[in-house]
Amino acid sequence: MCGRYAASANPEELVEEFDIESDETGGQLEPDYNVAPTKQAPVIVTRVPRGQRHEGAEPVRQLRLLTWGLVPSWSKDGKGGAKRINARAEDLLDKAPFRRAAVTRRAIVPADGWFEWERTEGKPPAGGKQPFYVTRRDGARVALAGIYEFWRDSAKEPDDPDAWLTTFAVLTTQAEAGLAHLHDRMPVVLEPEQWQDWLDPAVTEPEQVRAMLAQAEPGRFQAVPVSKLVNNADNNGADLLRPLDVAELAAGERLDATTGEVVEETLPGF
Repeated sequence: MCGRYAASANPEELVEEFDIESDETGGQLEPDYNVAPTKQAPVIVTRVPRGQRHEGAEPVRQLRLLTWGLVPSWSKDGKGGAKRINARAEDLLDKAPFRRAAVTRRAIVPADGWFEWERTEGKPPAGGKQPFYVTRRDGARVALAGIYEFWRDSAKEPDDPDAWLTTFAVLTTQAEAGLAHLHDRMPVVLEPEQWQDWLDPAVTEPEQVRAMLAQAEPGRFQAVPVSKLVNNADNNGADLLRPLDVAELAAGERLDATTGEVVEETLPGF
């Protein structure tokens, strides 16, 4: 996964689709068609509501805005999250920055789809890297498997809202055959029947976590070429998701609209 995805759903849609009991976004959630590292994005977690941890309250499914790029609780400072936007599923439970979160703080990152870049022949603008947008074939939203962490600035009082930084990472796995020509990694995408256990903080056995990260059957996704405007994280808007026509492909290739694979070479500028 190259580190960019789209998340345009409003809170009401996510609350209904994911059976969320508490919207904690405070009306700050806006559609983002080009989510990049260090940005805040909607994340679904199951936690005891704020201020009720010592009152015997039960955990509930919440929608929160978290920062993309995981900062472990033991970090000396709140920097460095951009280096940990992804965590490999294969060794998740063996890596110090991720293993505790993997068994106690798992999350779902709702997305419309994600972006990958395929290297093309020649020099820019004809060559370089062509972005592709990957979505589910069935049109459903993508539920990315994630983990999250809390980091506290010890220089601030614990009740200071600015003392806490809550961050997340997206889990990745080996790309399935239909997407491997774009990138050798892809995000772990959970099916609805997995959501309950994945979000359940009571599921803490490492083997249970590993079982939920097993590769699903291939063929769930499709990839289409999109504008290179997505390369700039400052660009946003639904137009970034629009599939390119053949005439717009700088590399002059005809691509299958379902798999993203080259099916016919054409003259440059076709």
